[in-house]
Amino acid sequence: MSSNVSYFKNAKHFVANPTFNTYISDGDALQYLHKHSATSAMHDSEERYPPPLCHEGTREAVVCRIEGWYGFEIPPKKKIMWVHAPAGYGKTAVAGTVSKKMESRTDLDFNPVGATFFFWRTSDERNSPARFIITLAYQFTMSIPELAPHIEAAVKRNPMVLNKALEVQLMKLIVEPFKSLGELDDMPHRLVIVDGLDECINSDQQSRVQKQYAEDQERVQVRVLDLILTLQSHHLPLCFLILSRPEPWIKQHFGSKSFQGVTEILDLYRVGDHMKDVEIFVRDELARIAESLEPQPIDDEQWPGEDLVQHFLLSAGGHMLYAATVIRHIDDPYGDPRQRLRDILNGKFYYTPDLAHSTPFSSLYELYRQILLSCPRTHQGTMVEVLEDILAFRNSLYSMFGTRTALDALHVLQRISGRTYDKAIRPLHAVISLSAQANEFFMFGMFYHSSFPEFLQSHPQISPDVTIDSRKGVRRLLEGCLKTLSSITLDSPVTEEHLRFALGSWGQYWRYWRPSDEVELSSMVKAFLAVDLTACFVHELESDPLTISRSISACIHHLYHPTENLIVANKSPPSPAPFFNDAVSHLRCSVEGAFMHFLQPGSIRDPKVLIVFRSDGARYFAEAFANRPPGFDKVIQALRNRPQFVDHLEDRFVFVYDEDEILLPLHQRVLIENMLKLVRQED
Repeated sequence: MSSNVSYFKNAKHFVANPTFNTYISDGDALQYLHKHSATSAMHDSEERYPPPLCHEGTREAVVCRIEGWYGFEIPPKKKIMWVHAPAGYGKTAVAGTVSKKMESRTDLDFNPVGATFFFWRTSDERNSPARFIITLAYQFTMSIPELAPHIEAAVKRNPMVLNKALEVQLMKLIVEPFKSLGELDDMPHRLVIVDGLDECINSDQQSRVQKQYAEDQERVQVRVLDLILTLQSHHLPLCFLILSRPEPWIKQHFGSKSFQGVTEILDLYRVGDHMKDVEIFVRDELARIAESLEPQPIDDEQWPGEDLVQHFLLSAGGHMLYAATVIRHIDDPYGDPRQRLRDILNGKFYYTPDLAHSTPFSSLYELYRQILLSCPRTHQGTMVEVLEDILAFRNSLYSMFGTRTALDALHVLQRISGRTYDKAIRPLHAVISLSAQANEFFMFGMFYHSSFPEFLQSHPQISPDVTIDSRKGVRRLLEGCLKTLSSITLDSPVTEEHLRFALGSWGQYWRYWRPSDEVELSSMVKAFLAVDLTACFVHELESDPLTISRSISACIHHLYHPTENLIVANKSPPSPAPFFNDAVSHLRCSVEGAFMHFLQPGSIRDPKVLIVFRSDGARYFAEAFANRPPGFDKVIQALRNRPQFVDHLEDRFVFVYDEDEILLPLHQRVLIENMLKLVRQED
């Protein structure tokens, strides 16, 4: 009982935290709102530059249909429009084009676009609804100036509203400010564009430090729809354009009674002339490429020629993604576009009828297979390894690199020469965005479209002698990380990208690695024991917590559990083999050693380490106190010698990630509080 009383007593520290200061001065409320919004989800954000847009002259029928529904100065009868289509049919490009075209209108005295939110499964800001309402509210302060003072006042009255349930945020930040304006009938209605609803995959209640995808995507996506329906029910001057794949639960929800009367449904696949749109795109792009080519004497007509264009259009079948993929493939300064296009259209490579007819994307999948087989046989093995390693990224939390930097780090870890590596990945430029910047390529973002990794996973055997196995990528990357880490000491500078990659990623690769036999298991454990883990953890804890993932976080979880600790969990055999004992002991001693290092006087030279100390340190101390491992008395004594650390832990039982403060689970807070009593030798 005393622990709970003390817990609530210490809650005052959370309220007094400057990040959640109840008193926000004039002019700071909107800045505070901006700080907590997902700026990368807006259509004109830097992260999305250049934004996907429809090729000039294409998708005109779809854009006109949407504009006609919106009505500009005449509100639509149905305030919601759902535009759906399968993957690869340009939904995001349509959303971006509509937004850009409407904002460029000069004949209106208001901005038709009230707000936009582009969900994206690979972005921490954009793959959950956590910042959805906050981001809309912030944009309303700019697009509807008369609304800004009321939203600002709502934030000033209760800054904690940004940490409330989404339904509460909706009322306090949007509905009530609108109602404060009084009569709304004469206010121009604004368009809210919500793209990629099917890319919303994480629950907003889930810890962003763990970054694990929620399994209940259906519940999360339906929740967003219900939030939009609630906004619509208050008869605000807003209408909503929602674009997504026709996932069964989304389709079912739009078909429910609550949505039927207020929603217009548009099937993007059935609107407009897809064949014509693709033809415009193909002719324009081939003409652009032709301008850079020198004429050949043997040519009877100027390339590409009508027959070749018609062959291309027949192969594309009205599928814009197919056409765009072909264009990227042939548009190679190191190859001959004419020969590349002939090879694609003539099906030069090994053909698999079962593959070509197995999915709705049969022609696209066959194209992907041909692109992969266009790699010279001498480099195919390396190309396969690169793809396996890239697929293994989906299990990693490390996404701070751009594509080129990440690939450079990978080839160093694999100990492959840069020249060989470059030749191996050259054919992949048609499917991999080599110019992607940091945080743009995690999982699908590295690829131009999610259908390519889906193809690799569903059809791993590209040809009889070429097979993609992402499990090999996990094993190879883990092995490379451990070999790299074996060179790190406490005095080592950790500035090179492959070193930072290894530090931040090895824990995740160990978690997902499944040994094929005991020989492999023994070899990996020996490599693990050769690493000075204490030094590695110290370097991790000294790094900027906002720019690097930390393997130590994965190591602390269930650190003292006999079968669920990182080393043993999900490995075969189910019970630890004898050589596992040394590895588990090595891990536990190394984690303890790292935190003992920072409890020594003069060890912390950068205040940022205190941020990590609050997060990983709090978790470690909770685990250690709950299990009382051998040597725990040393930790208690070290804390007694550093009272400022004790004060720091007690002052805020929170951990910080990306400047957002999140309460530790209650059981961990109670454990830490009881441990601090022990440190202070209290009853």
